[in-house]
Amino acid sequence: MTKLMKTLLAAGASLALSQAFAGQAQAAGGACPPGVPAGIFCGEPDASLATAGTYKLDEQHASVIARVPHMGYSISIFRFDKVAGTLTWDPASPAKSSVTAKVETGFVSTNVAGFGQAISDKYLGAKANPAATFVSTAFRKTDAAHGQVDGDLTLMGKTRPVTFDVVLVGAGKGFGKPRIGMTATTRIKPGDFGMPPVFADPIELVIDAEFEQQP
Repeated sequence: MTKLMKTLLAAGASLALSQAFAGQAQAAGGACPPGVPAGIFCGEPDASLATAGTYKLDEQHASVIARVPHMGYSISIFRFDKVAGTLTWDPASPAKSSVTAKVETGFVSTNVAGFGQAISDKYLGAKANPAATFVSTAFRKTDAAHGQVDGDLTLMGKTRPVTFDVVLVGAGKGFGKPRIGMTATTRIKPGDFGMPPVFADPIELVIDAEFEQQP
């Protein structure tokens, strides 16, 4: 086999592989990267692609992070490992939408071995108040990919109003059912919820959530 023939064969194989991957991506709605199997529809930055209905939080694709200042030197990351939520979504009128969420305060992960349990027991009083909850009171769309959600956050048995800034990540047909995902952030004053004075500075809450429509 000549060098020219080898080159042509290699180019042909590369083209065929590229076309196969392109076909998979197109089958997945045109928004997916190469290699995604057909039948999977990747999300796009268009909230209207998530049709109206009730959505359940996909717990495997969600996180609740508390960014806690560490003595003025850094930000410590506390992750709450068990979370559930329900979204009632109306893309035609987002103001009619609502969301509820529940976070189990007894399951916290940190980089320090054993410290997560200390946070739960000593500082969050998880035995007396095993869950934190959020119930929305208003949805406000500011542009196609941004909005705010007002609601009542209950933590350590105390309820305070908070506002989350929300950024759309993507929406689409999902893996058989419509999906929508977003990132939401807010800041709370620990003292408002009865946390000890050692937590003097505001704590940022960062929530990444992916919801799947229910029948």
